[in-house]
Amino acid sequence: MSRNFKTLDDMGDLTGKRVLVREDLNVPMADGAVTDDTRLRATIGTVTDLADRGAIVLILAHFGRPKGQPSPEFSLSQVVRPLSSVLGREVRYVDWEGAEANVATLNPGDIAVLENTRFFGGEEKNDPAVIDRFAALGDYYVNDAFSAAHRAHASTEGLAHRLPAFAGRQMEAELDALDKALGNPQHPVAAVVGGAKVSSKLDVLRHLVTRVDHLIIGGGMANTFLAARGVNVGKSLCEHDLTGTADAIFEAAEKAGCTIHLPYDVVVATEFRPNPATRTVNVHEVAANEMILDVGPAATEALGDVLKNCRTLVWNGPMGAFETPPFDVATVALARTAAALTADGSLVSVAGGGDTVAALNQAGVADQFSFVSTAGGAFLEWMEGKELPGVAALAR
Repeated sequence: MSRNFKTLDDMGDLTGKRVLVREDLNVPMADGAVTDDTRLRATIGTVTDLADRGAIVLILAHFGRPKGQPSPEFSLSQVVRPLSSVLGREVRYVDWEGAEANVATLNPGDIAVLENTRFFGGEEKNDPAVIDRFAALGDYYVNDAFSAAHRAHASTEGLAHRLPAFAGRQMEAELDALDKALGNPQHPVAAVVGGAKVSSKLDVLRHLVTRVDHLIIGGGMANTFLAARGVNVGKSLCEHDLTGTADAIFEAAEKAGCTIHLPYDVVVATEFRPNPATRTVNVHEVAANEMILDVGPAATEALGDVLKNCRTLVWNGPMGAFETPPFDVATVALARTAAALTADGSLVSVAGGGDTVAALNQAGVADQFSFVSTAGGAFLEWMEGKELPGVAALAR
């Protein structure tokens, strides 16, 4: 793969150099404690590499939605101790007031978290004055936050034009994985797209049918495609007003040589709650008072066979209502098939999106995929084929 961005390996001698590193520290918290440190752990590769090379590491990040005003509720000071624990190193906290003087006291190898970038109203507007404020603190800029790369903010896009810019280790890994998934993949390529509504993933579906060989549609959105094919889906979640759109996607897929796979047997129930009475039926046998809540076992096995004949897989969204048992069966089974094929070396598997990560964790296979992106909006926009400002700004 020919890269159009520079990485930490291109940075040369960093002793005493101040490196502004954009990370994603927007972690979930409850009662003052971090409840999921995935994003903190994602910083380790970049931050320790730079610190070990003698750089003064200044971490930029947002936290919550303070709407351009300083607020204790959204202070990144809360994340300093958990980050220090994850890194196994001391991490300093630098408030914006007196930031220049405080940064001047740091020594080579020191690590500091600067206060929430969104305490500046101009951060989200990519305001040149805010970019100047950030840039004055650093000699180099590293973007390691793919999950924020779909936003053209001062700390994610503007700085890359003001200072020598590089991709961090996590950003580098993400971009390499995405290139293998859709940029320059090995064919045949399969995409699994699930979730509740077609309307939320229209652009994803339109883009994917031109890029993949097999499009597997699950979740509530499959019902809209089934309805477009004349199937009575009963009380199932279905966007009946979008059946025409589904037809257009079928046509585009046929023109592009992409096969769309829909379930032909499904698990149904008359009420949506944990462990209700269920039936497994052919899609043409759904009763008027029933709703489709998962893909059936025969279709799940057939979809597994599709993956066995593919070399690359992109996954976004569950196959059924996986958070409510027993409607996680198809998602778990297909995820485990993909994981086994990845372990065999026959499949490159890339997954992303919040629900997807949760589903793969539930299946116990998140660490067995080739790459799992924790990015939500950025991953979705990449699947839509959109240019991500934070990534484009790194191009040299």
